[in-house]
Amino acid sequence: MAHNRVANQVQLLKNRLLILLMGVSVLAQAQTSSDAFLPGDLLPDAPELAPRGSFGVGVRTLKLIHKAQLDVLHTKDGTSPTYDRPLTVEVWYPAKIPAGKAQLVTYEEVLGRANDPKRPLVPYTFGGRALRDAEPDPAGGTFPLVIVSHGYPGSRLLLTYLTENLASKGYVVAAIDHTESTYRDLSGFPSTLLNRSLDDLFVLNEMARLSAKNANHFLAGLVNTDNTALIGYSMGGYGALNVMGAGYSPQAVKFFGQLANGSMALQTRTLSDPGFKASLDPRIKVMVAFAPWGMERGVWDADGLAGLTRPSLFIAGSKDDVSGYEKGIKAIYDGAVNADRYLLTYVNARHNVAPNPPPAATLKPGQPLDDYQHFSEPAWNERRINNINQHFVTAFLGIHLKGLDYAKYLMVPENSNDTPWAGFKPRTSVGLEMRHAKP
Repeated sequence: MAHNRVANQVQLLKNRLLILLMGVSVLAQAQTSSDAFLPGDLLPDAPELAPRGSFGVGVRTLKLIHKAQLDVLHTKDGTSPTYDRPLTVEVWYPAKIPAGKAQLVTYEEVLGRANDPKRPLVPYTFGGRALRDAEPDPAGGTFPLVIVSHGYPGSRLLLTYLTENLASKGYVVAAIDHTESTYRDLSGFPSTLLNRSLDDLFVLNEMARLSAKNANHFLAGLVNTDNTALIGYSMGGYGALNVMGAGYSPQAVKFFGQLANGSMALQTRTLSDPGFKASLDPRIKVMVAFAPWGMERGVWDADGLAGLTRPSLFIAGSKDDVSGYEKGIKAIYDGAVNADRYLLTYVNARHNVAPNPPPAATLKPGQPLDDYQHFSEPAWNERRINNINQHFVTAFLGIHLKGLDYAKYLMVPENSNDTPWAGFKPRTSVGLEMRHAKP
């Protein structure tokens, strides 16, 4: 009898475990179900250019090595050793989706911060609308390139709502994991200050190499790197401005030297350095900068901002408490006097005007509030922000990289509360401002 009771208990435990595993399986499938609401999906009030384009979307991961880079995290007596800097890049591209194949992908990410015992790394997954390793679609010829640079910390998967959307509209999108600046490997700030612009330029060159017609690579003949846009968020915006010609100020060099034990490495990214202007790459035609960091810290002066000469779209929250608004992002917009530029402002939003909505993993009991607040906007629906960003980035890149007649979507009245904006459904263009200035 005792033996039977033990056997029954063991069987009961097995049944419970099986039910639990089945529940986990169902949950995992729901995360990438075609019926689930995934980052980038449309709300009913999404503006006109937010919907996806006509191309299927593939996604692949690249592992790149930028050799012999300065290791400013190990500077001693003002000098730095060198190291081979690894960069992981996620690439979304127009793809052929086989009949009956679901255009769904599961991305693997973490919450928390490396080397912070109060914020341990917690793996989680979330879904997207792309097909891993799909065959590229050559029907559109070569496609413009979009390089995406995340914040500090962040990852290449922080803006999948936008990267997938742009790929569906005929762009090849390369989002960088900036080494020593991601959730998984977060390290000293000097690495981020120095390497953002250098990583961007290196990835541009690597994408050109891998997409050459004679390259033995899935990108061969797919990308027109002579027609490139750069998108940066927060510290990504900081680096993007520099790549586009906004040389760092002497104050920024001094600040960097204090952090990096006297290193003068940042001097090479200033207007006074002979090689800086030569490094400005004509293949990069335009920039979108979400909440770019640095102006309130003296990273740029009037001369540095005057070096920005290419069309630029700035996107900000009027209550940004990380990059600042009046003395931060708006001051950059005002100071870029030689660029045709726009400033889209989410009134009352703070800093998080760029990323995906908070993942479900941030809602679990006991999860640090900081993980949720890394994605959330207290005064705005994050999914609505995503749809609005899809609309305006599509318009801006469409004008400058594809020659599309989208000007009406950008040439709108400054205050959306006063007059409805083109492309917005009735009663929905509220809480936004758009400024435009020419050289």
